[in-house]
Amino acid sequence: MSDSKLRDLSMTFSVQIIHLVQELKARHESVISNQIGRSGTSIGANIYEANYAQGLKDFISKHEIALKEASETGYWLELLNKTGYLDDTAYKSLREQCAILRVLLISSCRTAKARMEQQKAGAN
Repeated sequence: MSDSKLRDLSMTFSVQIIHLVQELKARHESVISNQIGRSGTSIGANIYEANYAQGLKDFISKHEIALKEASETGYWLELLNKTGYLDDTAYKSLREQCAILRVLLISSCRTAKARMEQQKAGAN
């Protein structure tokens, strides 16, 4: 999958997270909404930032941060579902999108790490 597809998916996910935060705040839930708003939108921000990385090491670092944020977002989604703030249908949809982002980020990191190892081997 291309980086632009990953960026597009992360943007779509971020928009959905922002809409979720708006719904939560309308229901006067502010603790988890603030947390999921930060982690859920940070995924895409780090993916976008990786496009201007100062080399493979920085690119990998940005994607690993995005992966950690995706993992945290998955936690907040589950907590929202278990506390009744997020119905099962919405939870399953957002959880699936978040899982896809994690899989793609893991793949991207592995590919970049392999490329970095190849560069090191070629330099020796």
